[in-house]
Amino acid sequence: MVTVLALGLDPHFADLTSMPKLTPELVRAFIDSQLERIRALGYGVESCLVDSGQTAEAVLKGSLRKRNFDCVMIGAGLRAPEHLLLFERLLNVVHAEAPNAKICFNTTPADSAEAVQRWV
Repeated sequence: MVTVLALGLDPHFADLTSMPKLTPELVRAFIDSQLERIRALGYGVESCLVDSGQTAEAVLKGSLRKRNFDCVMIGAGLRAPEHLLLFERLLNVVHAEAPNAKICFNTTPADSAEAVQRWV
């Protein structure tokens, strides 16, 4: 089975001020539903949600050391301009810990399955 690590910013650390109807819990539920969609396509998926920097690298390393992943999908929240340096650090952790994994990017949680399918 192809395995995917879904790396993203924990919604509790996301700036949701421009979307006042969204809560971290609602965003998390949507992310989880999209990961279920990927599982339904036959992929093994693990979620790795990180904070905005203090423990993010350690959490990602721990996830990557649990098993070999065929693909690491990096969520759009981590690629926001205010998280550029965090994104760079995490991308380098992926490169060091999972050098053979394909890397893909979604634009929203809604197109996560398509991002994975492009590479594995």
